[in-house]
Amino acid sequence: MPAQRSIVICGGAFAGLALAVALRQGLGPDIPVIVADPALSQRPSRDPRATAIVAACRRLFETLGVWGQVAPTAQPITDMVVTDSRLEDATRPVFLTFAGNVEPGEPFAHMVENRYLIDALASRAEAEGVELRATAVSSFASRPDGISVTLADGTVIDASLLVAADGARSKLRERAGIATHGWDYNQSGIVVTVGHEREHRGRAEEHFLPAGPFAILPLTGNRSSLVWTETRKDAARIVALNEELFHAELEQRFGLHLGEIKPLDKPRAFPLGYFVARSFIAERLALIGDAAHVIHPIAGQGLNMGLKDVAALAEVVVDAARLGMDLGQADVLERYQRWRRFDTMAMGVATNSLNFLFSNESTLLRTVRDIGLGLVDRAPPLKEMFIRQAAGLSGEVPRLLKGEAL
Repeated sequence: MPAQRSIVICGGAFAGLALAVALRQGLGPDIPVIVADPALSQRPSRDPRATAIVAACRRLFETLGVWGQVAPTAQPITDMVVTDSRLEDATRPVFLTFAGNVEPGEPFAHMVENRYLIDALASRAEAEGVELRATAVSSFASRPDGISVTLADGTVIDASLLVAADGARSKLRERAGIATHGWDYNQSGIVVTVGHEREHRGRAEEHFLPAGPFAILPLTGNRSSLVWTETRKDAARIVALNEELFHAELEQRFGLHLGEIKPLDKPRAFPLGYFVARSFIAERLALIGDAAHVIHPIAGQGLNMGLKDVAALAEVVVDAARLGMDLGQADVLERYQRWRRFDTMAMGVATNSLNFLFSNESTLLRTVRDIGLGLVDRAPPLKEMFIRQAAGLSGEVPRLLKGEAL
């Protein structure tokens, strides 16, 4: 049986911390799990964003013992409506509605504020005995029997496996020579939290406008998180507006159905693009989350795709350990890549197609998509299939996403 060394995870956000907890719980205390990220020094987290956590990923967090800490601040999405219109249209007819449950009493998604989830994951990781290091991975050198990982503070760790969870601009992916393919959308996503007079009652809304989707996602209290897509030029213009002019742009898109609205934080714009790493693995290295793939937010699946990576890689590694295999050997990592890469490519194609279909001024395409939305709305089995897909419960689902411990 090979000597099992440490597992080092570069990146202390959702994917890196969730993987660390899953591995620690699945492997037991004998194999050290280390998370390295300078951002770990910034606690509690100050991330102002919010994220839709689909049902499968909520099950993962529940199984890891994290959800109980987050649940009081999570807002269930009880239903969702989809509209398609132009900005100047007087009304926005609803073409598609989704009920919010995948199982009785289980919403297909919850909105969670990032800071609460990151803090809960970090606390659980510490409680499980994961070593959190507030420093970066500066270099690594792989060999047949292990990988030497050098941290920015000079520490050298002899590991079996290095995991890159260091985001879309992954330095580890770059150092491993793994290329990416994809493109920019010439769009930016404007993110802002708004307060409103009336209750949202857990309803999420996605308004397809010519520049891209305008999503209203419910938070606890009379608040909603917006993901607002514009061309990059217009997004830069809008976030630079003074408070009064920004409010006018916001109200034109948001409407008055929830009463008076008010931004509760400073709007920020993030460039949107699509890319997938040509390989999710290298010698004793695995990519997860944004280091492996970035997709358009039109379907709200970006973070959830990363958590699917977490569940798959954790299951592969724990299964290998129980068989007495070297955790970082090539065939272990190949199983992870086979499991995740096709699903990632399929989701990338789907979100790219949706963005092309909905983010345009074409009258013909608008007619085609509105007929399509109306047909789906009248076909309950098709709607149920879409809900299960959106909830992360279709296809070959890893055990953690079913709510099963490793």
